[in-house]
Amino acid sequence: MFVLSSWLRPPAALLCVLPALAQTQPPDGDLAERLYRSGERAYATKAYKEALDTWGQLLQTYPRSEFAPVALLRLARHQVEIEHKPDAAMPYLDRLRNDYIKSPEAADGLLLRGVLLKRQARRPAELKDAMAEFNRVIDLFPNDPACAEACLHLGQAWRDQGQWSRALQQFINAFRLHSGSAVAPRAMLEAAETLDLMDDLPGCLRMLQRLRTESPQSPEAQEAVWRMAVRVKQRLQKPPLRNEGPWPSGRTKWLKTPTLLAIAPDGDLLIFQKDLDRAFRLHGGELLQQGPPAPGSLVLLTDSAGAVWMLSKNGLVRENTALPQPLGTLGAISGAALDHWGDLWVADSRTPAITVFTREGESRSLASPTVNALAPLPTGGVVVASDADRKLLFLDAEGQPRIVVPYGKDLPGPFRKVIALASDGVGQVAALVDGADFGQGLVIFGPDGAVLRQATFKTLGINGNITSLALDRSGGVILCDRRNDLLIRLN
Repeated sequence: MFVLSSWLRPPAALLCVLPALAQTQPPDGDLAERLYRSGERAYATKAYKEALDTWGQLLQTYPRSEFAPVALLRLARHQVEIEHKPDAAMPYLDRLRNDYIKSPEAADGLLLRGVLLKRQARRPAELKDAMAEFNRVIDLFPNDPACAEACLHLGQAWRDQGQWSRALQQFINAFRLHSGSAVAPRAMLEAAETLDLMDDLPGCLRMLQRLRTESPQSPEAQEAVWRMAVRVKQRLQKPPLRNEGPWPSGRTKWLKTPTLLAIAPDGDLLIFQKDLDRAFRLHGGELLQQGPPAPGSLVLLTDSAGAVWMLSKNGLVRENTALPQPLGTLGAISGAALDHWGDLWVADSRTPAITVFTREGESRSLASPTVNALAPLPTGGVVVASDADRKLLFLDAEGQPRIVVPYGKDLPGPFRKVIALASDGVGQVAALVDGADFGQGLVIFGPDGAVLRQATFKTLGINGNITSLALDRSGGVILCDRRNDLLIRLN
């Protein structure tokens, strides 16, 4: 029989203490929570590396802990919100979906994954993977707060694909089934816009009014105010266009050869002054310089964030860049528009096609007649004017004609050419036209291509060189008079 030598035997006192020491060691669940809380504390103090390392250790050591999916979601959100690297968030979200689908955090993880896939989509056909994630949230977590936002995003995806009835149902689900949700006002606004696309103007106006009544303090209610006013004025009342004279009131000869206009997302007017080779923002009655010089600019645009873009034969100049970005072989730019995907549509007077540039710098060519003016549409596509074919074409996001309007349709006389186009957030399109029996003037079209209002500059008493126009949020039209160095407002 083997017997331990006395010097190998632990002291009796130590043998008594060992069970007590074992009892003082925290169980795995407590250690996992402590690791998570430690990372949370570090994150709150913006010690991001410490927090990420701690949560990474938690995932490696205690992958079965209830805090593991929480850590994965926090890691994914950090990559999106702080690092601005959505691709780096995907591995965390994939693991959350694959290994922790039963966890409460899976709903938010699926939603975030769907949102990131939706942002990556450059065309309606690329939305399928995102839609699948939104459907998973709705099917697997019907009572989770993430469900309302999933309905909202799913509705937007259906609308981008032209499936307006399906889109409307999802928006209704978002605010009816989840009435207390923070996204309910947004869903009501989206529902109203979809009803308008379905040619239900009364339903659209009722929904906008309901939004104002139920969520009067929300940003969406403020958005609803001008959307209602513009629709009532342009489509129901249709008052004759009236010349209000120089705008802002009393300002004459105050600009240096204005040639281009655009409306920023917040409603401010952007003006390009040729003699200064710069764009300016009219805010609170003051002109604020925007972006670097851009000599010879032919097009003035603004993106969804309000940043200014200017195009000339030398390329594209953005607000935060100093050098023009070349646009391939396009050297005779005749018009451009930014769609709601963030893609830049550019027409060249020498090319019977439209070139679409993505945010990543890739490009594709869309078959088209020669185009001399463009403006974006809320549906995701653009409206273009082709003097060669004497038609306005309302194109969808794929570049396919949705509505075709011959020059002069529903007018006292046809016009020969379109000098400039402008659009607003509810689908109205204004065309600055010239020539033939109509002469020089203005025509405002509805989203369906129907003429809403029109007038010649002769009848309005305007004598100038009008080179550009913009539609403001109250249904007025701002004209750019290059000859007299001023702006004119029509109401």
